[in-house]
Amino acid sequence: MTKAKRKRLIYNCITFAIVIIAFIVLQSMIENKTITRALKGQLIPICCWIVMAVSLNLVIGISGELSLGHAGFMSVGAFTGAVVSGYLLHGLGVENETLRLVLAIVGGGLIAGLAGVVIGIPVLRLRGDYLAIVTLAFGEIIRNLVNVTYIGVSDGALVFNFLRKNVPENTRMLVDGASGAVKVAKISTFTAGFVLVLITLVVVLNLINSRSGRAIKAIRDNRIAAESMGVPVTKYKMMAFVTAAVLAGMAGALYGLNSSTVVPSQFTFNQSINVLVFVVLGGLGNVLGSVISATLLTVLPEVLRAFADYRMLVYAIVLILVMIFTNNPTIRAFADRIFAPVKRLFTGKKEAEAA
Repeated sequence: MTKAKRKRLIYNCITFAIVIIAFIVLQSMIENKTITRALKGQLIPICCWIVMAVSLNLVIGISGELSLGHAGFMSVGAFTGAVVSGYLLHGLGVENETLRLVLAIVGGGLIAGLAGVVIGIPVLRLRGDYLAIVTLAFGEIIRNLVNVTYIGVSDGALVFNFLRKNVPENTRMLVDGASGAVKVAKISTFTAGFVLVLITLVVVLNLINSRSGRAIKAIRDNRIAAESMGVPVTKYKMMAFVTAAVLAGMAGALYGLNSSTVVPSQFTFNQSINVLVFVVLGGLGNVLGSVISATLLTVLPEVLRAFADYRMLVYAIVLILVMIFTNNPTIRAFADRIFAPVKRLFTGKKEAEAA
C-alpha cells in the first residue's frame, strides 16, 4: 500500500470512528436518561446539518464551485418528504413509520437531485461569482414557489394546485402555501440521522478517492489543463453538484419530518450561509472538519443562551476568533507538535517527525 493510500485509509477510519463512537455514547446517554432535553432535541438537526455541510463541501471544497443555494435543495427535500409521508399515511393508509420515513427520505433525495439536474445543466457552464448568483436565485425561486403551492389528499388521490384554485372541500392539506407543510407526523429518529450521516460519508469519501473524484479535483485546480487532457468538465461538475443536491434533499426530508410544521421561511439565504460557515470553518475539502464544525456550531447557540440578548454577538465573536486562530501559522505549528504522538502512532516515527 502506498503512502497516499495509507493516509486516505487512516483519515477515513478516523472519520467513521468519531461518528460511530459519538452515536454509541449519545445513544447510551438516551437509554440511561442522562442526556439533557435541549441536547436530545438537537440530535436530529445536528445529523441534518452534518449531511448539509459534507455535501456542500463536495461542491465548494472538492469541485471548487461557490454555491449559495444549498438551502433550496434542502427545502425541496423537506416538502417532498412531508408530502410523501402524508400521502402514504392519509392516502394509502401506510402506518409503518420506518417505511414512511425511508420512502420520504429517498423521495426527497430524488426530487432534489432532479432539481439539481434542471438547475445544473444551464448553470454549471458559468464560473465564480456568476454561478454563486444563479444558485442564490434558485434558492429564492424555490422558496417563493412553495409559497403558492397547495398539495393535499382527497379520497386517496393526491391533489396538486397553485394559488389554491379548484381544491375539493374534503381535501386534507399537506402543503398549504405560505403556511408550509402543516400537521406533519414527526417520525424522524436519531438512528435514521446517524445512518444518513454514514451514507453521506461513504458516498462523498468514495467519490473523492475515486477516478471521478480525481477528475473533479483536476478541474478545480486547473480547468484549462483538464480540458486539454480530454476531461469532460461539465460531466464531472454535474456529478458533484447533483450528488450534493441529492444528499441535501435527503437531509431536508429528515429535517422536515422532525417537526409538526415546516414553513418556506426556514430555508432562506441565511441557511445557505450557515452551511457555508460550517464548510469554511471546518476547512475546504476537509470532510471530518465539516462534521466537527457542523456539530459544534449547531450546539454552540444553545450553549450561549445564558448570554440572553448577547448570544448571537458572542457567537459571532467566537467564529471570528476560531478563524483567526486556525489560520495562524504559529498556532498550527504548535498544534502539530501536540498531536505528533498521535500521528506517530498511525503513520510511523519517521513520517511523523517529517510532518
